[in-house]
Amino acid sequence: MKRILLMLSATVIAITSFASASLAEGDAVKGETVFKKCKACHTVDNGGKNLVGPNLFGIVGKKSAIHEGYNYSDAMKAANLTWDEATLDSYLSNPKTLVPKTKMTFVGLKKDTQRADVIAYLKTLQ
Repeated sequence: MKRILLMLSATVIAITSFASASLAEGDAVKGETVFKKCKACHTVDNGGKNLVGPNLFGIVGKKSAIHEGYNYSDAMKAANLTWDEATLDSYLSNPKTLVPKTKMTFVGLKKDTQRADVIAYLKTLQ
């Protein structure tokens, strides 16, 4: 029994460490630079206008498809997501995997560090 509990504890620690590593704190300054790829479609100013995509000011912690004045896809409306760090990481990795039929055409940020940096930058926009 002790052996099973020890193995279970080790597994939980390993999973927790992996999850923490994959969502490591990013660098907001670097994230602002990486975000330049996103500026063709998104603004980030408080009260800023929507472009091809919605304004992303204050997006972290908000529910998906709620930015007033933006015409979201039916898929995004039905997704019922909360834009926390884990969800943003998944979406920014490959938007169409998390929300099939989303209007977002960007293929995603493949580097973990770039996603972490963009998320850190978005977190500063409150």
